[in-house]
Amino acid sequence: MLSKNDIITLEIVDLTAEAMGVGRHEGMAVFVPMSAVGDKLSVRIVKVQKNLCYGIIEEILTPSPMRIEPDCPVYKKCGGCSLRHIRYDEECRLKNRIVYENMRRIGGIELEEHPLLPSPAVDGYRNKAQYPLTQTETGVRGGFFASRSHRVIPYEDCALQPPVFGEILRFVEQFLDQYHIPVYDEETGTGLVRHVYLRQGAVSGELMLCLVLNGSELPHCSQFVNRITEQFPELASIMLNINQERTNVILGKKSRLIYGKDHITDTLCGVRFDISPMAFYQINHDGAEQLYRIAGEFAQLTPDDVLLDLYCGAGTIGLSLAHQVKEVIGVEIVREAVENATQNARKNGIENARFLCGDAAQAAQTLAKEGIRPNVVIIDPPRKGCSPDLLHTIAEMDPDRLVYVSCNSATLARDAAILKELGYIPRRLQAVDMFPRTAHVETVVLLSKGEIDSKKVRVEFSLEDMDMSGFQKGATYEQIKAYVLEHTGLKVSSLYISQIKRKCGLDVGQNYNLSKKEDAKVPQCPPEKEAAITEALKFFGMI
Repeated sequence: MLSKNDIITLEIVDLTAEAMGVGRHEGMAVFVPMSAVGDKLSVRIVKVQKNLCYGIIEEILTPSPMRIEPDCPVYKKCGGCSLRHIRYDEECRLKNRIVYENMRRIGGIELEEHPLLPSPAVDGYRNKAQYPLTQTETGVRGGFFASRSHRVIPYEDCALQPPVFGEILRFVEQFLDQYHIPVYDEETGTGLVRHVYLRQGAVSGELMLCLVLNGSELPHCSQFVNRITEQFPELASIMLNINQERTNVILGKKSRLIYGKDHITDTLCGVRFDISPMAFYQINHDGAEQLYRIAGEFAQLTPDDVLLDLYCGAGTIGLSLAHQVKEVIGVEIVREAVENATQNARKNGIENARFLCGDAAQAAQTLAKEGIRPNVVIIDPPRKGCSPDLLHTIAEMDPDRLVYVSCNSATLARDAAILKELGYIPRRLQAVDMFPRTAHVETVVLLSKGEIDSKKVRVEFSLEDMDMSGFQKGATYEQIKAYVLEHTGLKVSSLYISQIKRKCGLDVGQNYNLSKKEDAKVPQCPPEKEAAITEALKFFGMI
């Protein structure tokens, strides 16, 4: 049995979806960050659980052929990148394998495999950055949070960002030092400047700077604006964002313009977009053009089609495809993004697009009640995926084709399995790398209505006969079991899952309620399995 601080020799045989290397020692799974398949390592054990443990690299005994020397001085500390130690071609193969494995393991879906579409640029591709600030012995520094913490790693020259971002960050640091303007302290809730938030139009070159404040005013504001715009004339927008909440959310609800205009512009797929601080806009411009091209090809659009674009953000997907269809209807819950989308349509002379502000499921239900039947639905949800209510509403709208764009292949697989049960069969899949050197990958799946199986017969049954747990919001019990088994090696029962769901305030199926017998002895979920189930619930966006 391994113990903390044991030193073992370990060969890495696999990587997880979080880019964690996996090896086995005396039958126990050992997870090691910053490792590569084929590495032979000397590993120090830092955490031991019942069936798995975590370690850190003490020495690389034999490096993997896919290993390269990281080119970032803070790579081992910063939480931004997780794959800078692996060749990019191997990174692409790893991401592609994980996508298809999730479809098979979580969704029970087999699809013809195609190579991942790599990003046009591996570095310098990000058009947005959010730098937390910290006070150091040498002055104010901006940087990035360390992995799984809110400890700031000071660093201005991230390779994923355009160089001008680091130059602006240095200017802000020096200005705050010169005028003794305090930065925010998370522990005490004191201090003024929380984050430096930057956006850039890849085509226009316009820059937006947003200072996130724990207050409403920036001292010496006019001097700041005059000096920074003189040094960086490409700054088209400078805003103050007010966030006085004790929260991990970066942006507050109110912003105030102090220079230029309240947005920057960019051109994507031939369409000009206005981008405000809160509006969703793809971080990798050239990668996004690839992604939307694939989505458009999968959609097989015709001039008579009505396209419903759910989670539309600033309207990027729908507006880029509007010239191919009769009408585009976009739905987005962020009002500022809806206003941007409407303005984007008007400024581009696109008259066949309209945008609604609201929850995707509720808006889809409203459209269905109005008798609107889209021929094609495109959904691009957040990492937690779609609610069962939304998926059922989409199926009730009876579109011919459904294109699902996902940044989380695990929740994509979960939702695709539900859609398959509702009659929409996954037909094609293409993984697209939008975030090189990180574990994130985008996936596009085409689903269309399947043929009715004549061998199926209608069977009547009552709700009491059904296990309704699989239709709860989030993952099914089997999907949670599969996730826990893969990531921890632990087998968990439906009873244990229901106990933890109930503990987290989630509803559980009737079959998993407590026994009505007063003297019933119910086994309780062990701590290590509770931790594993809780992590799965977080992963699937249920808590």
